[in-house]
Amino acid sequence: MVVDDHPMWRAGVARDLQERGFEVVATASDAASAVRIAGTVRPDVVLMDLNLGAQTGVEATQQIIAARPETRVLVLSASGEQSDVLEAVKAGASGYLLKSASVEELVDAVNRTAEGAAVFTAGLAGLVLGEYRRMAAAPAGPEPAPELTDRETEVLRLVAKGMTSRQIATKLVISHRTVENHVQSTLRKLQLHNRVELARYAIEHGLDADQH
Repeated sequence: MVVDDHPMWRAGVARDLQERGFEVVATASDAASAVRIAGTVRPDVVLMDLNLGAQTGVEATQQIIAARPETRVLVLSASGEQSDVLEAVKAGASGYLLKSASVEELVDAVNRTAEGAAVFTAGLAGLVLGEYRRMAAAPAGPEPAPELTDRETEVLRLVAKGMTSRQIATKLVISHRTVENHVQSTLRKLQLHNRVELARYAIEHGLDADQH
């Protein structure tokens, strides 16, 4: 689903994705319509602009994910401001891509978002993780994640390193479906919404550190 208040941009992005094999189930021009339509068509991925008028893309993101946590929101914005990026991530966005990205970068980002990865334009991922590390207030050191099994904790460590489910499956020699089950179980236990929030949790608890 493509959400943008600019008709030509919205139509162009939808066309580019359709030409590359994606099913664009809907488009929307404002936040209220985006929330309403997403609740009906239940998209796997929403490409979300932030500048949508009275109600912002951040607010729409919060409402869409609150109603259906399995929907992944990838912000596609002209702004690379730190405050915009962090607000989008805090709202539950799985990633943040600048509108200056090429069509190939957009296609790759949508594919990776659909697979559950956290996707950011180069430089923005470091900004987000750096902010989370600053907020973590220097934890004493790695500690077991409460309520998680050893395998869930192991998967969580790899999620924090930015690995996709397929990469984790290969590393741990388990199936992609098993990885997804562990991720979803961890999200439920920790009451989080997506992999970006999982990465933040891991950093705050020292779980992103290399183990020796």
